[in-house]
Amino acid sequence: CRQVEVSIGFPLPLGSLLGAGLRDGEYLGEPQLLCDIGHDGDVMDMQFLDQERIVVGSSTGSVTVFRHHQNNQTLSENQRWEKAHYHVDQDTSCGGAACTGVICNNPEIVTVGEDGRINLFRADQKDAVRTIDNADSSTLHAVTFLGTTEILTVNSIGQLKIWDFRQQRNEPSQIFSLTGERVPLHCVDRHPNQQHIVATGGQDGMLSIWDIRQGTMPVSLLNAHEAEMWEVHFHPSNPDHLFTCSEDGSLWHWDTSTDISEKPSFLHQGGRSTTYLSHNTINQSVVCAWLNNDPTKDRMEITNLVPNQTLSVNSLDVLGPCLVYGTDAEAIYVNRQLFS
Repeated sequence: CRQVEVSIGFPLPLGSLLGAGLRDGEYLGEPQLLCDIGHDGDVMDMQFLDQERIVVGSSTGSVTVFRHHQNNQTLSENQRWEKAHYHVDQDTSCGGAACTGVICNNPEIVTVGEDGRINLFRADQKDAVRTIDNADSSTLHAVTFLGTTEILTVNSIGQLKIWDFRQQRNEPSQIFSLTGERVPLHCVDRHPNQQHIVATGGQDGMLSIWDIRQGTMPVSLLNAHEAEMWEVHFHPSNPDHLFTCSEDGSLWHWDTSTDISEKPSFLHQGGRSTTYLSHNTINQSVVCAWLNNDPTKDRMEITNLVPNQTLSVNSLDVLGPCLVYGTDAEAIYVNRQLFS
């Protein structure tokens, strides 16, 4: 198997430990590599489980928990579920299916994969707590928690599904679908305060907003990127702001926090027409803006934060005033003044 490295840097990138490098809301010093460790296969997704442990999904199908020892700045393998995802037989030496998504709610870990399988693990337990073998007939691309016992998944045929682990049957409790062509969905996030509001992005670069309390289709489809959207994230403490990144090299900041009638927009820089959703009320919530079916009543400002980027922006994370993102340039970038 191809071996890559899992690295920890300061400030810690692309995970919930982004805040570990913060003091009084500001980062101290320049980013630097603290430690790394070999990893079998490509790193498909990674999430921090707690302040010391990182869960990594591999292209080989394995799921590994690494521990960061802050006293001597080393990484060690804490736990591994070999062949958590597989196409043929878990006991054979081949046939592993990529683990495409990982989400953590300590001590629980949920993974999804190319095999359409969903696994529920618990840290420090050898075996899976639950496995839904045939959760989907297509590739599951991403997963997030909806609540303590519910998860959301998106797949390669444009479906958003809710799964409730309290139910014994291995079927989703709800299924939502994009209309028309079955465009693969690559990413999903839920609003941190209004959990019925969900954002997804897919192969066509569109941003879809869903209200899972009603209907089976998105309430809004917003023109966004010119290529695949790889990640979408609501700001965890200021969800009037949302961020998306794409294969086309752009990283968009969607801002619905203020009346922008007198504010300039910096999006229109490359000849691409811009779609505005108009805002009338100062400090109007993103909930109202995105669930309003009449886009002329509300407005959002959209800014490309990396207008000169040409290579794919593959991953992003945000906390407080800081944004970090990784690109195909094999570099990690830190924006420390997101709202200045």
